[in-house]
Amino acid sequence: MLRHIVQRLLMTAPVMLGVLLVGFLLMQVVPNDPAIVRAGPSATPDVVEAIRRDLGLDQPLWVQFGVYLWRLLQGDLGVSIINNVAVTQELGATIGPTLELMFASLFWSIPIGILLGTVAAYYRGSVLDRVVTALSVAGGSVPVFFLGLMLIWFVGFQWQLLPFTGRGGPLWTLEGWQAIAMPAFTLGGVFIAPVARMTRTAVLEVLGAEHVRTARAKGLAESTVVMRHALRNAMIPVVTLIGLQIGFLLGGAVVTETVFSWPGVGRLAVGAILSSDFPMAQGTIIVLSLGFILVNLVVDVLYVALDPRMRAA
Repeated sequence: MLRHIVQRLLMTAPVMLGVLLVGFLLMQVVPNDPAIVRAGPSATPDVVEAIRRDLGLDQPLWVQFGVYLWRLLQGDLGVSIINNVAVTQELGATIGPTLELMFASLFWSIPIGILLGTVAAYYRGSVLDRVVTALSVAGGSVPVFFLGLMLIWFVGFQWQLLPFTGRGGPLWTLEGWQAIAMPAFTLGGVFIAPVARMTRTAVLEVLGAEHVRTARAKGLAESTVVMRHALRNAMIPVVTLIGLQIGFLLGGAVVTETVFSWPGVGRLAVGAILSSDFPMAQGTIIVLSLGFILVNLVVDVLYVALDPRMRAA
């Protein structure tokens, strides 16, 4: 397993280098000039040019990218053009809320998605199966921002049951759970549908396998057959989907944090891009990309834990 993990880590290095290059080039095609943004609209051309030299923007792109990589290796993500605060400081203050939102959304959506898919597979062809399938299709078709706006309008504004802007506090406090309830429901709501569909398909395939029939022939309880022999062996494709969906969930977190004014990395990224704060935007791209890469690494490790055949590979 250790060799498997090391191989995956080595494969992430060129991927991350490509992400850094693409993110750097994307910031170059933005029409706004970082020197003008820092100097202000009323600055003279001499001041703007001096700021350009100070930021190294007068150098060729390959030199700028080389300097950028060297700073990254030293742990220096630069300084925000807008508020002159270190990017690492801003990211450190926003990673926590984003992780809280991800945890809260996955905490309830993954078990419910697996439960619905397992129930639908066990009662295949029944009314319950059709209801779960219909809800999965409908849930997968609802955009994140639409679900969030509907919750804000009804739950937050009309019924006034929960707050819908900002972060109320840490998750271990009542105010924290109340504040994160609607963002977590919004982000996790679109996660249930694909997990339920994949679980249903995988469990249906395993329920017809020989080892499941053998377990039933031994007289084992039906719950034991389904949970221990069917669901466990069906988890590999489900884990694959969950890993991919968690990566895409980072993109959904950007929308959710913007809609609910949640002080996370996604909202910081949107604000940095809109204000042409290039160092901050590049820092958020690095964090989100690292999150996606780490999720895929965890999925690869879970493969080895769930499938004994991969341990000998």
